[in-house]
Amino acid sequence: MKVILNPDSKIVEQVKEGLRRKDGYCPCRVARTPENKCMCTEFRDQIADPEFEGFCHCMLYYKKLEDQDV
Repeated sequence: MKVILNPDSKIVEQVKEGLRRKDGYCPCRVARTPENKCMCTEFRDQIADPEFEGFCHCMLYYKKLEDQDV
């Protein structure tokens, strides 16, 4: 298992700019709660799931299972 940044650099830059504007809170979420602070609780839970592979909600991170290409 590996967590990587989205290979699309344009998306990465847009999301990072949103994180800067929202003081580290997910730019895709309205509420500024601890659960929405990047890396959000939703994605940390998905990382813990051995069967999950895919992007976080805002598409910044990708959880990759071993020997899989994005």
